[in-house]
Amino acid sequence: MSQLIISVGREFGSGGKVIAEKLAKRFNIPIYDRHLITEIASKTGLTAGEIEKYNETPASRLVSRRVRGFSNSIEDNIAEMQFDFLRKKAESGESFVVLGRCSETKLRDFDGLVSIFVTGDTDSKIKRVMKVYEMPEDDARDFITKKDRKRKRYHNYHVGMHWGDSRLYDLTINSSKLGIDGTVDILESYIRARIK
Repeated sequence: MSQLIISVGREFGSGGKVIAEKLAKRFNIPIYDRHLITEIASKTGLTAGEIEKYNETPASRLVSRRVRGFSNSIEDNIAEMQFDFLRKKAESGESFVVLGRCSETKLRDFDGLVSIFVTGDTDSKIKRVMKVYEMPEDDARDFITKKDRKRKRYHNYHVGMHWGDSRLYDLTINSSKLGIDGTVDILESYIRARIK
């Protein structure tokens, strides 16, 4: 496998972002997450803040519409710019890690794709969010629910398949069982076996 694309989907609070960053370091390849926002901002004349406002947000079905593949929705257009950016990177033969962005589906035609979904036990996710964001338990629980609901709506809107459905991914793993580093070790072993 000459090209390696690691797609990491994740539940909020599962540590998926940290896991993706560690995998990028272990395989010495770039990671694309917030970088996509900066890249799109530089090409569109919009600020990173304007793009962030609509990032990973599904368009409203009531006010948006598509005509011949073009949308009047800024949310749709920003999502499509991100999907195009990732496809161009993949078509160039570059290896990389991508966090979210429906990449397990949008890049499924590339042989080098390894798609992962990271879950976690509810209590572990709440404790992690409480620590990282310095918030009380009830706020952390609500924050997780809100973030996951948003990710699910975005994914299902752009893919038409259920976010987190294990059939979309090569591997689904619960990071609460082995911790972040143990999860990265297992994923690295799996990816290296796939490369062979």
